[in-house]
Amino acid sequence: MSGERRRRTSQSFRRIADASSLGLAFPIAIVIGYFFGRWLDRVLGTAPWMMAIFSIFGIAAGFLNALRTAIRIGREEDEESSRSDRGGKPPDEES
Repeated sequence: MSGERRRRTSQSFRRIADASSLGLAFPIAIVIGYFFGRWLDRVLGTAPWMMAIFSIFGIAAGFLNALRTAIRIGREEDEESSRSDRGGKPPDEES
């Protein structure tokens, strides 16, 4: 396997791993917000307000993480496709 092909394959696997990790990262953010809010409710005696607020924060954090990951993956794919259009040359070697 050539070095260029190996690099493209490893980048593809990394993008797949990033995308598939969203399946865990999104619910984990929600669960962390939920339990932190529950703990604050017990400490402050504000049930169920902190649980609801921090659950919403967890949902927002999950969406933000998913959006950032999708943008990064899209940017990497665009860069890779533009590199392949130029014949694999980095931008500084273009003539």
